Amino acid sequence: MKFHRKRRVTPEISMTSMVDVVLLLLFFFMVSTTFNKQTQVKVKLPEADGEKTEAELETIRLTIDANGVYYLEDGDGVSHELLNQKVETLVQALRKRHTPGAAVPFVINADGKTPHQAVITALEAANAVGFNQISFATEAKPAE
Repeated sequence: MKFHRKRRVTPEISMTSMVDVVLLLLFFFMVSTTFNKQTQVKVKLPEADGEKTEAELETIRLTIDANGVYYLEDGDGVSHELLNQKVETLVQALRKRHTPGAAVPFVINADGKTPHQAVITALEAANAVGFNQISFATEAKPAE
C-alpha cells in the first residue's frame, strides 16, 4: 500500500501590509509635524550711533557668528549654515540668491567678536557676485 504524503507548504508571512502600515505612519508624522524657527543664529551685534533706516522689501542677509561660521538667510527668513567656510562656497550660495543687474541690498550681520578675516571674506564674496549695496547691521547704543 502506497501512502501519499501531503506536500508540506512552508508558511509565509506577508510583509506588504506591514510595510503599508509603516509607510502610512511615516507620512502621517511627516505631514502632522510642525516646523518652527528654532534654527536662528544668536548674534550680538556691535553698537553704533545713527538713524534707523527703513527696511527694504528684499534684502539678502549673511550672518556671521562669533566663530566665523556663515549663515545665509533664505527667502523664507530662516538662516541656514553653509557647508563650509570657503570663499567659493559663499560665492556660490550668494549667486543662487542674487539676480544679476538687480539692486538688492546685501546686509552683513556680524557678531562683535567675529574674526576680522571672516568679514573680509564675506566682503570679497559679495564683490565677486556683484553686490553694489553692502551694509553692516548694528544695534543702537542704549541711551545714557
